[in-house]
Amino acid sequence: MTDSLHSRMHVVSDETRNLVNLVLEYSRRRTLAEDTPLDHPTSEPELRRLAGPTVTEEGLGSARALAIFEHIFAPACISTDHPKYLSFIPSAPTKAAVAFDLVVSASALYGGSWLEGAGVVHAENEVLRWLAGEFGLPAGAGGVFVQGGTIGNLSALVAARNAQKEKLGETRPGRWVIVCSAEAHSSVASAAEVMDVEIAPVATGEDGILRPDGVREALLEHGDAVIAVVATSGTTNFGTIDDIAGIAALKDEFDFWLHIDGAYGLAAMLSPQARHKFAGVEKADSLIVDPHKWLFAPFDACALIYRDPNSGRRAHTQKAEYLDTLTDAQDWSPSDFAIQLTRRPRGLPLWYSLASYGAETYREAIGHSIDLAREIATEIKHRERLRLVREPELSVVVFERDGWQRSDYDAWSDRLLEDQRAFVVPSSHQGRPNARFAIVNPLTTFDDLTDILDSME
Repeated sequence: MTDSLHSRMHVVSDETRNLVNLVLEYSRRRTLAEDTPLDHPTSEPELRRLAGPTVTEEGLGSARALAIFEHIFAPACISTDHPKYLSFIPSAPTKAAVAFDLVVSASALYGGSWLEGAGVVHAENEVLRWLAGEFGLPAGAGGVFVQGGTIGNLSALVAARNAQKEKLGETRPGRWVIVCSAEAHSSVASAAEVMDVEIAPVATGEDGILRPDGVREALLEHGDAVIAVVATSGTTNFGTIDDIAGIAALKDEFDFWLHIDGAYGLAAMLSPQARHKFAGVEKADSLIVDPHKWLFAPFDACALIYRDPNSGRRAHTQKAEYLDTLTDAQDWSPSDFAIQLTRRPRGLPLWYSLASYGAETYREAIGHSIDLAREIATEIKHRERLRLVREPELSVVVFERDGWQRSDYDAWSDRLLEDQRAFVVPSSHQGRPNARFAIVNPLTTFDDLTDILDSME
């Protein structure tokens, strides 16, 4: 490394101090802003025109680079923590979680092994044990924070397949099978594609709920080829919760791995208003929940929890000579429990937020979204031109506007964003277009939502 490169990138020079101060000041302004910008996307040609080349031989300098980000790149991104961001599943990280994410990056922490990150692994594991207890899993349950629900589901299903292989020994079916609802999240089908296994989709009724009768038929049909049954606790489109208790009861008849995809909805178990809806989760062999959705953490974090963590360890521990120091020690190394090796301790912002505010604050914030969904659903039913598609199960509200085609919803959605009024993209159900509120932000108000409904008139 040349002296010039060393001085520019590593020595605490005046330039470095100025750079750090610029970044921290921007972060302070953004985090403490009373009015979160909603913003909107910008075309690629327009971004090229406004920003010009930004990666050059000479460098732009820290002030110029930050100015381009703050005034050109950031405003071309929709803020997922805006109270009127109501599309997909939003993110609403607490101020504590956002602030501590800076600490995680600044501290040069590696979260893949106990040897290198014992303190942060301990903190993450405390959160995972707390979540496992809330979900009714036994005291020995544990796991790891991974990137998101797709990686969480894939890692759990790989562990399930490995467990089935261990159980069957040399007796193997021609093709492994995952049983799930026909309305399961797309990440389950994606995991099956990556694993080269089949999906056995079970049809649901009008309410979209996966029930034990259909699961029983699939278990009888596919037998030992089934590596897992996936139940969903809070679908993305409606917040629907499968009949987890009924499906879990089938474990008395069949020996199968039960995985709960709770990426969005399982967090509602923390609220007294909804806890009763999740009976049977305590029987799960594995489950996921995404803190960056309804547990108020920044992107990206998914909690993957195993009933027996050793089942995850046996499936995922990587073997190599340079890793002998880690694998021989049998310490709790998070990289042993999912499809990953290098990892940042992405559960720390959630830990800091929970430690700062307390679990009761989280319960109240989740309860607020559930209550608000019920309130706005009632309001929709009272409006002559609007029709509620389905009663909200958690905090997703789906509704239609009489007489509108998809083009009408698209034009309405575009106007809302152009006017910086809200971000609500159209959705659909059974071929019919609709509008949809996904409410997770505690700052979202009833007036915010009625203002959006007014815009449909």
